[in-house]
Order: sequence, then C-alpha cells, then structure tokens
Amino acid sequence: MSDDKKQTPEDLERFLQEKMGNTIKIDLKAHAQQEEEDVRAAEDKRNKALDFKYKPREIKEYLDRFVIRQEDAKKVLSTAICDHYHHIQNCRTEEDWRDYKKQNIVLIGPTGVGKTYLIQNIARLIGVPFVKADATKYSETGYVGGDVEDLIRELVTQAGGDIQLAEYGIVYIDEIDKIASSANTWGKDVSGHGVQRNLLKLMEETEVPLKSAQDVIGQMQSLIQFQTKGKVDKKTINTRNILFIVSGAFNGLTEVIRKRIGSKQIGFMQEKTGSQEEDLLLDRVRSVDMIQYGFEAEFAGRLPVVVHCKHLSSEDLFNIMKYSEGSILKQYKRDFLSYGIDIYFTDDGMKALAEKAAGEKTGARGLMTVCERIFRDFKYFLPDSDVKAFVVTDKLIADRETTLNDLLTDPGRDASWVLQWKFKKISKILKREFGVDLKFEKSAAKYLSGLAADREEDLSDFSEGYFRKFEHALILLASEGKGSEYVLDGENIISLGETLEKWIKESYKDKKDK
Repeated sequence: MSDDKKQTPEDLERFLQEKMGNTIKIDLKAHAQQEEEDVRAAEDKRNKALDFKYKPREIKEYLDRFVIRQEDAKKVLSTAICDHYHHIQNCRTEEDWRDYKKQNIVLIGPTGVGKTYLIQNIARLIGVPFVKADATKYSETGYVGGDVEDLIRELVTQAGGDIQLAEYGIVYIDEIDKIASSANTWGKDVSGHGVQRNLLKLMEETEVPLKSAQDVIGQMQSLIQFQTKGKVDKKTINTRNILFIVSGAFNGLTEVIRKRIGSKQIGFMQEKTGSQEEDLLLDRVRSVDMIQYGFEAEFAGRLPVVVHCKHLSSEDLFNIMKYSEGSILKQYKRDFLSYGIDIYFTDDGMKALAEKAAGEKTGARGLMTVCERIFRDFKYFLPDSDVKAFVVTDKLIADRETTLNDLLTDPGRDASWVLQWKFKKISKILKREFGVDLKFEKSAAKYLSGLAADREEDLSDFSEGYFRKFEHALILLASEGKGSEYVLDGENIISLGETLEKWIKESYKDKKDK
C-alpha cells in the first residue's frame, strides 16, 4: 500500500480486505463516522452543562421537590453552586475572573438528613459528572487504601471519557470527619493528615494523570503506545474548576463550639432538647472550630462555605413520605405492583411509620429500615393470595400480623376504601381539567368502575375519557356555578348529559336571582 498520497477510509478498507480476505467485514468509514458523532455528542453534553442559566431561587425550588426541610442548607448550597458555575462561564471569556477563589463546601449534619441527596440532585439538574466516595477508603500513600487522585479519574469515567466535561464536575467526599486528627490519639495522626494534604492539592489546582502509576493495564497500554509510536501521550485532568464538597456527622464538634462560645453565651439553649441544642450550636460553627476538631488550617481554609443540615423530626419524615418526589413509598408501591397488588397509604399510617422511623435515630434512612420490617411478610404472603389491593393504616403499623391474617382471610376487605380513594383522585383530575368540583357517591363510583372493568380499561383513564365527552357542558357549569360542589349518584350519572344541563340551568337561575 503506497504512502505517496493520503489514503481515504475506502482505500484502507479495500487494502485490509485484500490482505485479510472476506472473512471479516470492516467498515472503516462507518467507524470514522461513529467517532465524529461521539465527539459531537460529547461537545453537546459539555456545552449544555456549561450553558448555566440558573438562579439560586430556581435551584432551591428544584431541591424542594426532593428534599424536605433543610431550608437554610438549600439556600446556601444554591447560591454557592450558582457562584461557582457562573465563574466558570466567565473564565472562558474574561481574564479578570481568574483570581476568583473557589467556594468548596463542607456539609455538616447527622446521618440520613439528605446531605448526599442534595448534591446528587444538584449534579443531575446541572448535567455535570458526579463522583461520591468515603474519606475512610483513602490512605496517604495510596498503597494501603485508595489514591485520592482516583476520584478525579472516576469523573472522567462518569463523563463518558470527556476530559473537558470532567474538569467541571463535582467530587463529593463523605465521612470527612473521620480523617480529622483525634485529640485522644497519642502521637501524630499521619494517615489523616496525609489524606488532608493530598486532598488539599486537588482542591487548589493540579494536573492529575489520566492513568495511575498503580494501573497495570494503563501502564501496559502506554508501553504498547511507546513501542508503536515512539512516544506516550500523557493525558491529564486539571482540577481548577472541579467543585469539592465534603460532609460528615462531626460527632463531638458541638463540644468544641461550646467551649469557644462559653457557658455565658449559651443560656438561650437551656430549654432545648438534645437535637435542638446541637442544631443551634452547629449553626455557629467557624473555621477555628474545624481546626480545633482536627483539620489542618489550610484544609479548613479551602472549605469556605459551611452548610449545616438539621436533625429530622417525625413530622419531617411524614412530609418526606407524603410530598417528596423521591419518597421511599414509591419504591414499595412498585414492589407490590410487580405482583399486581396496589398499596395505599393513609395519613395516619404514614404518621405511624414516621414515628417508628424517628425512633431509629438514623434520619430518613430509618424509613427504609421500618418499612422493610413491617412489609416483609406482606411481600412474602400476598403474591400467592387473591389480594389485589390493601391500605396501610395506623392499625396495620401497630399490629401487622393481625392485619395480614385478616387480608388473607378476606382479600377484598379494603376494596371500598380503595374505590373511594380512587374517586377522590379522579375528582381532582376533573377539577384540574374542567374547573368543576364533582363528588362521587358510592353508587356512582360503582357504576363507573363497573363500566371501566367491562372495557378492561384503567379506571382513571376511562373516567377522564367518559367526562371528556361532556367537556363544553362541564366548562360552562364551572363558569356559571363558581365555587359550587356537585354530587353524582347512581341515578344522575347514568344520564350525565341531562344532569349537567339541569345543573347549568339551576346555576344560571340562581345567578340571575341574585
């Protein structure tokens, strides 16, 4: 094959086919095209992540959908995230912004209050790669434990190999308090201080090799590259714009703060509970407290943004189940639906769950512990029964064995409640769609559910389609009878058109008489 002129992919493909025969089909043109498409896709993803147009309030409102409470933490985080990514945008075009000091973040709070969940959702919203690890897995040398530089390499993996996108990612390190030197430890805590110093280099700005010195496969690839090309391409990742967020429970930090403040300044906390007092103290944490706790001054100084996540009460846990888009109850609904079983939760049932979870003292993680303990036997026995739906009440939480036995004996015991719940939901849908407030008596609910069953359709979908036929009448009724509630029973729902016409005339007459 001649080197006198530049070879096209077609020429190379033809040459390889001649040498290798027709046993292998090589489409180099398609391969080159795929590479170009991959590059374009990576650029689009990178540009989307860096096209940062969010305001702090918008990020906070997004976090509100997933994380209950932690209002101050969400505000501080949202502001710090906006500052960081606006800075990155400006640095791409304006030299004057290059003296900006990166606002790395430290999150303080007990287990299960949503620290990790906050950062995960922020990274998902922005579209940047996110890496999470525990500080305890790393050692100073990297031979006994992990190498902190592996965190940066993992960002590249999460970015699909796009080094440039990885350089704008988020590194989240949990249990950072575990690498603080202990006041009760004899001698110097070499490992903890060593990891702090190594992390400090990454937090400031350094070039991290894409391949680790301990990466045997990577070193073999470099050797092959040197033998074929005569040189090795040394790819590195710059950490200048990577945001570092560390977190921990920081047990014992409150005592450090208490000593600094002094007994005279903490009289206002005398009537507070243990967790309330701890939250009030942690609200007053300063860098000097972090240094006293066991962090080197330089390390504490590279974490200028301090965010405190507060303890969760049983009421907070109830709100997490009921209102959070990431509610654990959705997982249990999916689990039971895998067996064709619907599960419904009453407010009293969720409150009872929340109280038990609060007793676990593990924050939102206690919800999983309690739910698994309570529903374990239901998951085991109900799939082999005739039960198609059941309701979680406070009585079920208090005595799950009796409730399970009652369900197995009478599979349809909760059918009436489930039907009532479904039509409350249908009423909300109709109110949203047509503006009219319709309530269903038991007889009307049975009539519609029977029609839906005959047609083998989902009840909500069938009901919405059923009322969609009378859309103009419903909208007119909503307009004429503003604020009025209309009740459907087994008789008037059969002749719905005539019923709506009657109600419209009555509403018009009442409006005229007034």
